[in-house]
Amino acid sequence: MPEIRVNTSKPSRLSLADQVAIELREDIIGGRLIPGMPLIESELVNAYNVSRNTVREALHQLGREGLASYVRNKGVMVRRMGVDDVRDLFKARRTLELQAVAASQPLSDYQWSLMGDAIEAAQLAQERENWQAFGTHSLHFHQHIVALMGSPLFDEFFAKIAAQMRLVFANAPSEEGFQKPWLERDRHIHALLGNGLKAQAEHALSSYLEDSEFVLLDILRSAPRP
Repeated sequence: MPEIRVNTSKPSRLSLADQVAIELREDIIGGRLIPGMPLIESELVNAYNVSRNTVREALHQLGREGLASYVRNKGVMVRRMGVDDVRDLFKARRTLELQAVAASQPLSDYQWSLMGDAIEAAQLAQERENWQAFGTHSLHFHQHIVALMGSPLFDEFFAKIAAQMRLVFANAPSEEGFQKPWLERDRHIHALLGNGLKAQAEHALSSYLEDSEFVLLDILRSAPRP
């Protein structure tokens, strides 16, 4: 694990443990930490240049977020997600994303650009066959949908959902096979929102989430148990 130093030079409302937990969550969203990977205290102490107590608090935070779990005789590991987790995640996603679309105002130029940038980044990742990055950019697109509600609390909650979704993606036997179909559907939702067609965008998003849940549940049911 490369050395990463948490910024302690500037005042922050976040504790060091919160900052480390956020960094680890971003590593999960980015696909750099995968299910079953051990989170070794001594390595994290050196990587983040913080105390062992800070690392332990950060790992407890990840546990509360459903991203890490303690495994007997193995220690803390990145969590493996199951069928019930997927069902719960999609209940939350429907609540947040569909409500965000239903309550949204016409997109500002800034909102339009943020969503468009995520889609174009996913397109570039697809061209480079970097499917880990593709999945990350797709999740960012959906984070921008939730952000339409203008609620930092919901934004923070969805970041945790996005990290758990990334752990679900890791079960796909082929990330390309799973990820590839979603780009054009994201692009279609973006276009509908940009044209102020909220009802059509909500319908397209609902269909997207239903199909995504179905595929991921099928993957999990078919995956060999570790």
